[in-house]
Amino acid sequence: QVQLVESGGGLVQAGGSLRLSCAASGGTFSRYSMGWFRQAPGKEREFVAGISGGSTYTKYADFVKGRFRIARDNAKNTVYLLMNSLKPEDTAVYSCAGDRTHYSIPSTTPGEYDYWGQGTQVTVSS
Repeated sequence: QVQLVESGGGLVQAGGSLRLSCAASGGTFSRYSMGWFRQAPGKEREFVAGISGGSTYTKYADFVKGRFRIARDNAKNTVYLLMNSLKPEDTAVYSCAGDRTHYSIPSTTPGEYDYWGQGTQVTVSS
Protein backbone atom coordinates (compact mmCIF):
# COMPACT_ATOMS: atom_id res chain seq x y z
CA GLN A 1 0.00 0.00 0.00
CA VAL A 2 1.36 3.39 -1.00
CA GLN A 3 1.59 5.98 1.74
CA LEU A 4 2.07 9.68 1.14
CA VAL A 5 3.17 12.14 3.80
CA GLU A 6 3.24 15.88 3.22
CA SER A 7 5.34 18.42 5.05
CA GLY A 8 6.41 22.02 4.73
CA GLY A 9 3.19 23.87 5.34
CA GLY A 10 2.91 26.79 7.71
CA LEU A 11 2.12 30.46 8.14
CA VAL A 12 3.66 32.94 5.72
CA GLN A 13 3.05 36.56 4.82
CA ALA A 14 1.66 37.55 1.47
CA GLY A 15 4.41 37.63 -1.12
CA GLY A 16 6.38 34.96 0.70
CA SER A 17 7.38 31.46 -0.32
CA LEU A 18 7.00 27.92 0.90
CA ARG A 19 8.18 24.54 -0.29
CA LEU A 20 5.90 21.59 0.27
CA SER A 21 7.24 18.05 0.17
CA CYS A 22 5.42 14.77 -0.24
CA ALA A 23 7.31 11.60 0.62
CA ALA A 24 6.05 8.31 -0.77
CA SER A 25 6.58 4.82 0.53
CA GLY A 26 5.27 1.34 -0.16
CA GLY A 27 5.15 1.41 -3.94
CA THR A 28 7.05 2.14 -7.13
CA PHE A 29 6.96 5.91 -7.01
CA SER A 30 8.34 6.49 -10.51
CA ARG A 31 5.37 4.67 -12.05
CA TYR A 32 2.81 7.19 -10.82
CA SER A 33 1.98 10.63 -11.96
CA MET A 34 1.63 12.92 -8.96
CA GLY A 35 -0.59 15.85 -8.22
CA TRP A 36 -1.05 18.57 -5.67
CA PHE A 37 -4.55 19.62 -4.70
CA ARG A 38 -5.88 22.09 -2.20
CA GLN A 39 -9.06 22.64 -0.28
CA ALA A 40 -10.06 25.82 1.48
CA PRO A 41 -12.81 25.92 4.14
CA GLY A 42 -16.24 25.72 2.55
CA LYS A 43 -14.81 25.06 -0.91
CA GLU A 44 -14.32 21.99 -3.03
CA ARG A 45 -10.96 20.38 -3.50
CA GLU A 46 -9.20 21.82 -6.53
CA PHE A 47 -6.28 20.83 -8.70
CA VAL A 48 -3.10 22.86 -8.25
CA ALA A 49 -0.34 21.11 -10.20
CA GLY A 50 0.60 17.73 -11.61
CA ILE A 51 3.70 16.00 -12.92
CA SER A 52 4.18 12.86 -14.98
CA GLY A 53 6.08 9.84 -13.70
CA GLY A 54 9.22 10.75 -15.59
CA SER A 55 8.93 14.52 -15.00
CA THR A 56 8.56 15.16 -18.72
CA TYR A 57 5.14 16.77 -18.41
CA THR A 58 3.78 19.25 -15.90
CA LYS A 59 0.40 20.89 -15.65
CA TYR A 60 -0.77 23.85 -13.58
CA ALA A 61 -4.01 25.47 -12.62
CA ASP A 62 -4.33 28.92 -14.13
CA PHE A 63 -4.35 30.59 -10.74
CA VAL A 64 -0.83 29.34 -9.89
CA LYS A 65 0.91 29.61 -13.25
CA GLY A 66 4.12 31.57 -12.94
CA ARG A 67 4.06 31.39 -9.14
CA PHE A 68 4.18 27.65 -8.28
CA ARG A 69 6.40 24.92 -9.62
CA ILE A 70 6.04 21.17 -9.21
CA ALA A 71 9.05 18.89 -9.26
CA ARG A 72 9.87 15.33 -8.27
CA ASP A 73 12.92 13.33 -7.32
CA ASN A 74 12.25 9.68 -8.05
CA ALA A 75 15.45 8.63 -6.33
CA LYS A 76 14.07 10.11 -3.12
CA ASN A 77 10.44 9.12 -3.75
CA THR A 78 9.46 12.71 -3.19
CA VAL A 79 7.41 15.32 -5.02
CA TYR A 80 7.67 19.01 -4.25
CA LEU A 81 5.53 22.08 -4.68
CA LEU A 82 7.53 25.28 -4.75
CA MET A 83 5.23 28.20 -4.00
CA ASN A 84 6.26 31.80 -4.57
CA SER A 85 4.40 35.12 -4.44
CA LEU A 86 1.83 33.62 -2.12
CA LYS A 87 -1.51 35.33 -1.73
CA PRO A 88 -4.09 35.15 1.06
CA GLU A 89 -6.39 33.27 -1.32
CA ASP A 90 -3.80 30.48 -1.47
CA THR A 91 -4.70 29.61 2.12
CA ALA A 92 -5.86 25.99 2.16
CA VAL A 93 -4.96 22.44 3.11
CA TYR A 94 -2.63 21.13 0.43
CA SER A 95 -2.58 17.42 -0.34
CA CYS A 96 -0.48 15.32 -2.65
CA ALA A 97 -1.90 12.41 -4.58
CA GLY A 98 -0.64 9.55 -6.72
CA ASP A 99 -2.23 8.21 -9.89
CA ARG A 100 -1.38 4.72 -11.15
CA THR A 101 -3.15 5.12 -14.46
CA HIS A 102 -2.18 8.44 -16.04
CA TYR A 103 1.59 8.04 -16.07
CA SER A 104 2.38 10.45 -18.91
CA ILE A 105 -0.15 13.22 -18.41
CA PRO A 106 -1.32 13.95 -14.87
CA SER A 107 -5.03 14.19 -14.35
CA THR A 108 -6.72 17.25 -12.88
CA THR A 109 -9.59 15.18 -11.47
CA PRO A 110 -9.30 14.16 -7.81
CA GLY A 111 -11.34 11.01 -8.37
CA GLU A 112 -8.73 9.61 -10.73
CA TYR A 113 -6.04 9.55 -8.07
CA ASP A 114 -5.50 6.37 -6.10
CA TYR A 115 -3.43 7.52 -3.16
CA TRP A 116 -3.67 10.59 -0.95
CA GLY A 117 -1.68 12.16 1.81
CA GLN A 118 -3.24 13.62 4.93
CA GLY A 119 -2.59 17.20 3.86
CA THR A 120 -0.62 20.12 5.21
CA GLN A 121 -2.03 23.51 6.14
CA VAL A 122 -0.81 26.61 4.30
CA THR A 123 -1.91 29.94 5.70
CA VAL A 124 -1.04 33.19 3.98
CA SER A 125 -1.58 36.36 5.97
CA SER A 126 -2.23 39.73 4.38
